[in-house]
Amino acid sequence: MTPAAFHAAAIALPGATRSVQWGDGQVYKVGGKMSAVLGGAVGGDGFSFKASDVAFEVLTQTGRARPAPYLARAQWLLIEDLAGQDGDEVVGWLVQAHALVAAKLTRRARAELGLG
Repeated sequence: MTPAAFHAAAIALPGATRSVQWGDGQVYKVGGKMSAVLGGAVGGDGFSFKASDVAFEVLTQTGRARPAPYLARAQWLLIEDLAGQDGDEVVGWLVQAHALVAAKLTRRARAELGLG
């Protein structure tokens, strides 16, 4: 997957925004809360995202990802090679990360973002 495809998938999610933090890190948020990060502090060619308990367990145990520095206790994963990942799989992870973060927003915030 390319960085441009990652950006297109992440920003297309309902209520998604992007900011640049930690140098050149592309931080994708929903309702002001982070759901994914491309580059920057996670590494130039890597990305990090909020994962479900099951995805966190499976991806770390199989060695496909490692717990993200500083965010592992919140079930964040780090994958160091975006280019080597299947695009459809990455899009699925981004959708799931977005949904996990959006679910923690207040009812009012979800309504304002059009998330029902």
